Amino acid sequence: MNRIPDLHSHSTASDGTLTPEQLVIRAWAAGVEVLALTDHDTTAGLGAAASAAATCGLVLVPGVEVSVTWGGRTVHVVGLHIDTHCPELAQGLAGLRAYRDWRAQEIGRCLARCGIAGAYDGALAFARGPLIGRTHFARFIVQQGRAKNVADVFKHFLVRGKPGHVPGDWATLEDAVSWILAAGGQAVIAHPGRYGFKRAKMRELLGGFRELGGVGVEVISGSHSRDDAFVFARWARDMRLLASAGSDYHGPEEAWIELGRLPALPPGCTPIWADWTNGLHGQRAVGFS
Repeated sequence: MNRIPDLHSHSTASDGTLTPEQLVIRAWAAGVEVLALTDHDTTAGLGAAASAAATCGLVLVPGVEVSVTWGGRTVHVVGLHIDTHCPELAQGLAGLRAYRDWRAQEIGRCLARCGIAGAYDGALAFARGPLIGRTHFARFIVQQGRAKNVADVFKHFLVRGKPGHVPGDWATLEDAVSWILAAGGQAVIAHPGRYGFKRAKMRELLGGFRELGGVGVEVISGSHSRDDAFVFARWARDMRLLASAGSDYHGPEEAWIELGRLPALPPGCTPIWADWTNGLHGQRAVGFS
């Protein structure tokens, strides 16, 4: 099998626009043979995704994307091959979802103060699952004609210093990695190019992450440029981390890159899936080249 796996995607269980079943079917139709569903702070979509994957023959990697506060920023850690029945992981994610509920209401109050009324209810209408995130607010604001697209909403309303910004109070990096390890998974730093860290801060993040038991970093990401991929390939080699790849797919309306279109890892990386052919974590053995 020559196609690169896609190890980062989202469904309506968090802030994607496709149901887990629709996501799996679209991925399979696009030629993806191995897909990780990694919804934000929830594993609620994995059962439906697994059923759809079994029907079409796609290999589903059970995953999650855990929200972390580190270095004054929100950082995301992907967990791959997790056991969804792990009590430590389930309890940790439940706490993050409770915080998300409060934050969503606070974002609604902040937006109301700057003249965008009904934002919480509007975001709730866009949330097709139990989780409300900033992307749902962004879709509502676009619908109201207050911005051109979702990226424009984030730039003008939802990031630090803007009227709808509510600082994150997420898991610690140590907690996120420990939950993933307790669930038998592999922890990966998601889309590191998005955080804007200078070299010293990035070294601190990746070094501390590795010391806690983290094993990988996304080299290929839907939000990474070609240059980013080579930069983080060097980071992966220098920090002795495995290289992961994921589109961070949220749906056809908002895709940085379409399913099935991920480029190959730069030379010299060790793919995180390199030893999955040996049945790592008890998963179905799959061959990658």
